[in-house]
Amino acid sequence: MDLRAELLKSIWYAFTALDVEKSGKVSKSQLKVLSHNLYTVLHIPHDPVALEEHFRDDDDGPVSSQGYMPYLNKYILDKVEEGAFVKEDFDELCWTLTAKKNYKPDRNGNSVVSHKDAFKLWCLFNFLSEDKYPLVMVPDEVEYLLKKVCTAMNVELNCCELDDYLSQDPQHQSGMTVWQFLDLVNSGKLLRGIEREAVSMAVEEVYQEVIEDMLKQGYLWKKGQLRRNWSERWFTLKPSALSYYMSEERKEKKGSIALDKHCCVEVLPDRDGKRCMFCVKTSSRTYEMSASDTKQRQEWTLAIQTAIRLQAEGKKSLHKDLKQKRREQREQRERRKAAKEEEMQRLKQLQEEKERKLQELELLKEAQRQAELLLQEEEQRRRLQHEEMQMTLEIQLKEAEQARASMQAEMVLKEAEAERQRKRIVELEEMQERLQEALHQEVKARQDEESVRYAQARLLAEEEEKLKELMKLKEEQEEYIIQTQREKQVLKQEMENKSKYLEEAQKQLEEVRENRQRVDQDVMAAQRKLRQASTNVKHWNVQMNRLMHPIGPGEKRMTACGGFPSIPPVLLTRRESSLKLRQRLEDKNYDLEREDSKKNVNNSETRRLSLSPDMDTTATEPSN
Repeated sequence: MDLRAELLKSIWYAFTALDVEKSGKVSKSQLKVLSHNLYTVLHIPHDPVALEEHFRDDDDGPVSSQGYMPYLNKYILDKVEEGAFVKEDFDELCWTLTAKKNYKPDRNGNSVVSHKDAFKLWCLFNFLSEDKYPLVMVPDEVEYLLKKVCTAMNVELNCCELDDYLSQDPQHQSGMTVWQFLDLVNSGKLLRGIEREAVSMAVEEVYQEVIEDMLKQGYLWKKGQLRRNWSERWFTLKPSALSYYMSEERKEKKGSIALDKHCCVEVLPDRDGKRCMFCVKTSSRTYEMSASDTKQRQEWTLAIQTAIRLQAEGKKSLHKDLKQKRREQREQRERRKAAKEEEMQRLKQLQEEKERKLQELELLKEAQRQAELLLQEEEQRRRLQHEEMQMTLEIQLKEAEQARASMQAEMVLKEAEAERQRKRIVELEEMQERLQEALHQEVKARQDEESVRYAQARLLAEEEEKLKELMKLKEEQEEYIIQTQREKQVLKQEMENKSKYLEEAQKQLEEVRENRQRVDQDVMAAQRKLRQASTNVKHWNVQMNRLMHPIGPGEKRMTACGGFPSIPPVLLTRRESSLKLRQRLEDKNYDLEREDSKKNVNNSETRRLSLSPDMDTTATEPSN
């Protein structure tokens, strides 16, 4: 915080004190008097011409703070030189103006702090307040200042009462004004049981440390440069110099040691009857000093090292640096708090998003359940259709088997008839042989007995009659053979028709198998969708794949309730129906193969029967 900002804080209190109506504006005559007093305490040459020109009486109305700032910056603050005036006199002028209006101590004299101590607390408040108007001091700085005062009195601050006081008014959480702070101190809540003189001494010590940059002060023994004797002096340490006086009133200054980054402090061993010695080395001289005890020597060496460090870092005030660090820490806490709130908000949004996702997941699960129900209904419908188709096919197969049985019965009858015809042909052949034998006897009789012609003529007549009968029998036999061949052709045509019908039934069976494969593919696709939708369905599919292995001979089929408690009964029923269908199709294929073999046997027998009449015909023709 630079000098201009420090001066503006005190001037702001003086300006607001002159604003009686609290309208943000002050009369020109009052500002003229204020400006004249500022010229005086700041040791700035007076410029009456500019003062009268800026605050002419012919101007209308009072002047606001924004209207007074240009004049204040140009003719006062820009001309201020650091070290050319006494800062305490300047603060006392502003305090006098603002205390008359705002500071209200206890009229009975029960105030904890005096008017002078209240002025010093006001200066401390201005130093630690935020750089925003109206000026307030955040709770952390209030606690810091009160702890400094209590530490100077060797007492501990009651933080609980401070927190209770700050929590009573929500506005105190954002900041406390100087008048509220002075009321808190004068109320005695935090400094209960402490004498007024102790409070005054503690406020004075904190004022010197913070406002006057007094790092440390106290008595030390110093060794002279010329006479080399030891003298007790009152030392005051500031960041720029270590000064020493005759007494603690600091009326007669004996000297000063300028500190810079090239200086150093060292601890010396005891000698010359002095103990707890140390020295300060500068570029031109070494100063030897002695403390009262080891603790004081350590405190002084640490304080001098702190001053040298501030000079090396180019800083003029320790407490300004500490205040800036505390402010940065507060800002970091605020940022962390904002980040935490943002994180909590983000977590809340994520929680809401999670709840929304869970609701969507519930909706998806409900949709999945509905899809499963629809799939089960569709599967039930397909199974019913498949069962109906299977029943229809079984009926057709039964009809085919009945037709085949009737054809076999007809073939048996035809075979019996053919067998009777074969026996009759054998009888005719035997008769033919007897006729041939009779002819041979007749020839022999003609040769032997030519004389007996009458008998021969009779025999010839008989032979002619027999030949006629034989020709008649032969014609009947040919007609019967032709009729038998026609019947065989009709039977053959019927067998071919039955074969075609069986081939068509087999084609329909193949189509049923293809339809079953397509149905299985659809079921597998539905199962893949179900595996993607639910892990439970995936488990069921694994169990179903285990059940897809065929049951061997001697194995027991495990029921849905006893063997696999996690498998739904619907899946087991579907598996059993699939196995039954497969067994029925294998039985039908086996029956068709048997029919083909029987058909081949019948064809071979028919072919043999068709060849036997031809052989008979060829055997008869030579006899003719």
